Parts: sequence; structure tokens; C-alpha cells
Amino acid sequence: MGKSILKEKSFHFAVRIVNLCKHLTIVQKEYVLSKQILKSGTSVGANIREAEFAQSNLDFIHKLSVSQKEINETIYWLELLKETSFINQGEFESLHYDATEVLKIITSSIKTMKSKIK
Repeated sequence: MGKSILKEKSFHFAVRIVNLCKHLTIVQKEYVLSKQILKSGTSVGANIREAEFAQSNLDFIHKLSVSQKEINETIYWLELLKETSFINQGEFESLHYDATEVLKIITSSIKTMKSKIK
């Protein structure tokens, strides 16, 4: 994978999630949802990093599939945080946009690898 857009964007997204969680816990005193989004939002990039050293093409697909599930879960937590007024519409839209970009790249990468296997 090397210096990939996916690797960079997922890391940048994880940094944003960590900063969101700091805000949620320090300012909003919210501890449960923030822990959930911290886990899912940071595991995306971790699994992408694991995929760099996948043992096979199927292992690569598996690692990216886990990232795909985690980013989808993170979008759920963002929606919940917005609907419960822990984040405003602007914060939601910005984070949702970044999450959707990462999701699209992951999905495309999985499809590309699957087509190479066939």
C-alpha cells in the first residue's frame, strides 16, 4: 500500500475522532458514546495498517472489510451524537464527509482486489 491516500485519510480521520472524544468528555461530560466512537473511529486506520502486511489477497480483503464495518459503525455513532445534540450540524457534516470518503476508498479497494483474484 505504501504512502496511500487511504492510509493518510484514515489516520487524519482517527485524529479528528480522538479530538472529538476529548471535547465530548472534557466539555460535554459524555463518556459512553465517546468511548464507542473512539473505538470504532480509530480502529479503521489500525486495520488499514494491518492490511499493509496482509499474508494474502484474501487476508487483505478481510482486513479492509473489518475497516469497512468499523467506519460504518462510526457513521452510526456520529448520527446518534448529532441527533442527541452532542455535536452540531456543522461538526456532523464535516466528520460525516470524511468518514464517507474513507468508506468509499475502502469499498473501492476491496472491489479492486476482488476483481484481481477472479
